Amino acid sequence: MSQTEDKDKGATRSRTPHSKEFLEYISSGWADKTAAKVSTDPVASFAKSRREAVSKAFPGKAIVIHAGAPKTRSNDTEYRYRPHAAFSHLTGWGSRTVADSVLVIDAKTNKDVLFLRPTAGKDSDEFFANPAIGEFWVGARPTLDEISALLEIETQDLAQLDAYLEGTDKIDLDDQELAQFVSELRLVKDSYEIEQMRIAIAASVRGFEDIVRVLPKSVGIAKGERVIETAFFARARQEGNDLGYDTIAAAGKNACVLHWISNDGEVKPNELVLVDAGVEADSLYTADITRTLPVSGKFTPVQKKIYLAVLEAADAAFAVAKPGIKFREIHAAAMNVIAQKTADWGILPVSAEESLDENKQFHRRWMVHGTSHHVGIDVHDCAQARKEMYLDAELKEGMIFTIEPGLYFHEDDLLAPEQFRGIGIRIEDDVLVTANGVENLSSALPRTPDEIEAWMAKLS
Repeated sequence: MSQTEDKDKGATRSRTPHSKEFLEYISSGWADKTAAKVSTDPVASFAKSRREAVSKAFPGKAIVIHAGAPKTRSNDTEYRYRPHAAFSHLTGWGSRTVADSVLVIDAKTNKDVLFLRPTAGKDSDEFFANPAIGEFWVGARPTLDEISALLEIETQDLAQLDAYLEGTDKIDLDDQELAQFVSELRLVKDSYEIEQMRIAIAASVRGFEDIVRVLPKSVGIAKGERVIETAFFARARQEGNDLGYDTIAAAGKNACVLHWISNDGEVKPNELVLVDAGVEADSLYTADITRTLPVSGKFTPVQKKIYLAVLEAADAAFAVAKPGIKFREIHAAAMNVIAQKTADWGILPVSAEESLDENKQFHRRWMVHGTSHHVGIDVHDCAQARKEMYLDAELKEGMIFTIEPGLYFHEDDLLAPEQFRGIGIRIEDDVLVTANGVENLSSALPRTPDEIEAWMAKLS
């Protein structure tokens, strides 16, 4: 979007004067701002190493990575801005990224340049009259020098981008090979990324504690699930940038809808509530955690029976996860348990062994999703990676992914035991591959029924 188009937003309701006299008046009488003291962000050296990897992979190219434009929510209002994950990963610029910025990695000259819109001078009507980027409306943008110091990268005015790229052999993320490479570059996290994940997860743990504290207020009122949702959102905004994704706060039968984000259901005593939520840090790294909680603070015998089956599946996945195994083996370990449990309950039409045949998979009726996905700067991180680099790849130290088996018995499922119907349970943790195994990064949240009940009683 051009700056002219920015100015035109809301023009039909604007009453801003534009006379020469007004422009001279509004641009006068302002105190000089003290230059900000900017320290280099610790991410700068990591981002530089990432850019060097990209440059090496695409010799002779000018690699152009766009942060992206704001996205319209309605008419002239926009969603909270979030830059493209590849841009943030390769610059280290997080939640404060200026929209429409562009990173150029010039592999021919081994030069990196970050282009952005600098703050307009007060002699420009953009200063006061542009609701999209004017300082009166959205605050001052950082100077080129400030961002250069922050990220240790050369910066230039965005207006110079076209001239800079003229005559270069350029590619951008529309190039499939580049898109795959920058996605796969995030498969193994560096120490900065691991620390940011710990920050996001710690804040998320506090968000789940907030949920338990407000849970009694959610019971018996219209849209009670949103009491849960908003408690976590408050924590995400207080300690981070935002939610990493729309919170799932699914009470009762709604827990069987895997991506239930309406969160407009009633929370009832003696039912369960499944909460899938993650805080996104200012660095844009996000947690992704699920806990299924008894609304009353105590599991019923049937709820506990299903919960323990899911927990056993999760523990089986944890037990096999270590460097050298294939990513797909995590899912297989969990499914071995799910198949055996559903067979033991007498609800499979065949034995567990038969159901595990890839042409049958009857147990998957009650768990249709995968057990794991990579997580990081995107909640479903590295999504454009090749299959052989993701599902078929061996685990390596530094990878971070989820382990999240579940069982979901819809209320109208006539093949499920009647007492199971309307119950959905998922347990999801964020896992770091270590030299010898894995570390459960979200272990601060209780996982067993007894631990959950004691934890809820303490918080209540």
